[in-house]
Amino acid sequence: MEISPTLLKDKNIILALTGSIAVYKSTELARLFVKAGANVKVVMSEAAKKFVTPLTFETITSNKVLDDFNEDWTTNHNHIKIGEWADILVIAPATANTIAKLANGIADTMLLQVALAYPDTKILAPSANTNMLHNPITQANLKMLGIANYTLIDTQTKELACKTTGDGAMAEPIDIFYATARELLKEEFWNDRMVIVTGGGTLEKIDDVRYISNFSSGKMASALALSLYLRGADVNLIATKFPDVLPKEMHKIDVEDSAEMMEYLVDSIRIAKKGKLSKPTLMRDEHIHHIQKTPYLFMAAAVSDYMPEFTQTGKLKKESLGEKWELSMKKNSDILSSIDKEGLKVVGFKAEMDAQSAKINASNMLENKNLDAVCLNVLKNSTSFGTDTNEIEFLTKDGSTTIPEAQKIDVSFEILNNAKKLEK
Repeated sequence: MEISPTLLKDKNIILALTGSIAVYKSTELARLFVKAGANVKVVMSEAAKKFVTPLTFETITSNKVLDDFNEDWTTNHNHIKIGEWADILVIAPATANTIAKLANGIADTMLLQVALAYPDTKILAPSANTNMLHNPITQANLKMLGIANYTLIDTQTKELACKTTGDGAMAEPIDIFYATARELLKEEFWNDRMVIVTGGGTLEKIDDVRYISNFSSGKMASALALSLYLRGADVNLIATKFPDVLPKEMHKIDVEDSAEMMEYLVDSIRIAKKGKLSKPTLMRDEHIHHIQKTPYLFMAAAVSDYMPEFTQTGKLKKESLGEKWELSMKKNSDILSSIDKEGLKVVGFKAEMDAQSAKINASNMLENKNLDAVCLNVLKNSTSFGTDTNEIEFLTKDGSTTIPEAQKIDVSFEILNNAKKLEK
């Protein structure tokens, strides 16, 4: 998925780099932040500078790197002012030595002084040899940081720089990027709210090698699920296609046909209705109560209207089928009509090609399927599938709002802004 150049517009990020070989990956992380429209300032330890020069990051960010030798109190280039400027601090990579010092409040380098002085949310992406990472002292230090306003990004298991394979490699830059963006973009309305998104075109099997499907790419569903994740929602994406790199933390279920989608959807709705506890609120009786937020369902999947009446085992041979082959089809069950919508806010998606009747059909869908809203997408032709942009008309019983053509992630954020109004 192409990163929107306005995703992190006007957000100020400190990227702090310590002395791990993984620092070379941080050049890509810095590039992702800048590409998303963020302002980035880099703080480097002297050990980090042995792996990558400050000039590299100054070129990427267009900002001077802060280190142990160039602090300036006549400008904002110092460990206090940079923290006042920033919206978030990201330490990636963080070595075991840095983790130990952070956990014990040691500030004997410029980077550690910046971290100790910064009062808001901090992202920490460790990078260390497996034994160093799993040393009980390091694990205790990580637990200490976990309760001290640090968001910890899990390491990954792979071949490390020491030529051994094990846990300890820094998370991929895209995962650190998504975790940072989520902290910057989450909203109270969506935060901790359970949301289900379906996507892709279902594959209805003819035999073990052939199927009936459609041109749906799944891109809109992926963009919608990502926007919900970035707003802080507890997202479950049920789809036949995952065309983009999505956050590892996001719950994803890979399905094929409509029956499988229905099975997992019903189960997910049941779980969503049971609810997940959100932030506690102090009530008049001085007891802590938890508020369950209404779950949402965005049904963006293109479910096949018809399916083969009889699915064959193995592969049908053309020699036995003859010159003409008549495939017997039956009407598929309507998932959106049949699911239990009580206690849910449900948004359907409608793709039309006839602009004259599109809105009427979408309005009928809204009424006949008892939906809270419909996202209408008028397609030009088959080339409209799989594009990176979209234009949506958001219809409710009270009226409609046009969301102009833009990248699908930007359109998704606008859909969420409109969907919030469904609870009023």
